[in-house]
Amino acid sequence: MTQRRYDLDWLRIAAFAILILYHCGMFYVTWGWHVKSSHAGPLIEPLTQLANPWRLTLLFLISGAASRFMADKMASGAFLKARMGRLWPPLLLAVFVIVPPQSYYEILEFLQTHDIPQSPWLDNFYIKYVTASGSWCDEEGFLTTPTYNHMWFVLYLILYTLALVLLLPLLRRIPAGAVTWMIAGPGIFLAPWAFLFATRVFLFPLFGESHDFREDWYLHTLYLGVFLLGFGIAKHQPFFDAAVSLRWPMLGLALAAWASLQAYYHIYTQSEAPPPEALRAAFRGVREAQAWAAILSVIGFVHHHFRERDTPLRQMLSRAIFPFYLIHQTITVTAGHHLDRLGLPVIGEAPLLIGATALGCWLFYDLGRRIPPLRIWIGLPSGKGGRGAP
Repeated sequence: MTQRRYDLDWLRIAAFAILILYHCGMFYVTWGWHVKSSHAGPLIEPLTQLANPWRLTLLFLISGAASRFMADKMASGAFLKARMGRLWPPLLLAVFVIVPPQSYYEILEFLQTHDIPQSPWLDNFYIKYVTASGSWCDEEGFLTTPTYNHMWFVLYLILYTLALVLLLPLLRRIPAGAVTWMIAGPGIFLAPWAFLFATRVFLFPLFGESHDFREDWYLHTLYLGVFLLGFGIAKHQPFFDAAVSLRWPMLGLALAAWASLQAYYHIYTQSEAPPPEALRAAFRGVREAQAWAAILSVIGFVHHHFRERDTPLRQMLSRAIFPFYLIHQTITVTAGHHLDRLGLPVIGEAPLLIGATALGCWLFYDLGRRIPPLRIWIGLPSGKGGRGAP
């Protein structure tokens, strides 16, 4: 398996595309987010819950696989330099340039919702943002700046890459068959599911999901685990062959688990009594069954149909999708805030929001790729012919 893995490129493109659409949907659900539409309600929440349990887990799995292909081509020091050179500049650009508008509109909507005068809270906003001298609140409490918001994924990827480099001497000495037996036969579903279930049952109640890298131990355990799993299975063809053969049963299992969760959510959102702890734990297992079954299904379908399919679209999107991710949430937040003020019906507003996000992503990428000094700051290699994935 020495040729470029087109299926992994397509998987990465699809995973980021789902994430971008998911964030557009967050403007319309009842859960907390940076800005909210006046049309927000529960209508599309089941659709977002179809992707929520597995979208980011899949991204870390793919990132681990991509790291395997890179690490096998170079020494540890060169690998670390290459990864840090591709991840740190976009993260810094995001924290100090791209993310501030998200915080601004989040604070602005909080002030407007609570009839609080904007001055002095938003006076000299950027200076307060970068110097952490602002004292702001949002719907979830105190807001600390500067912040990385959606770019927590990149920060966590940096941390896991550092961990991987420390582990590489050990990993390179482990025989290939020492780990792969765990995911042979039924283990391809049961072993990862057991890991996901255990972390959800034992760590999630203690730590939750904060995206604060200093205390996010549930997510660190989960995402570092699947990152290393991706590293381990990247060149293990029997894993992908099994995913192909199981793609339809896993799709059925994922949909059945999702339907069961929707019934569970419906019953207990209508009831004032909390679910029994044993039932809550059982449905955490159902949630993780949905997550891993969906991941296996997606991997199976994409590997079956796209492992040898290269097109100009793949070549373009494999370069563009990370810059799209870098800028998309700021465009969605900014466009969403202003579109909501127009009072449009949701059937007109939502397509405009998605269209503005897509157009803004493309313009950001197209401008950045044409100006050589900007390329490394938006996650592109410095040379026009460079390839590779964050």
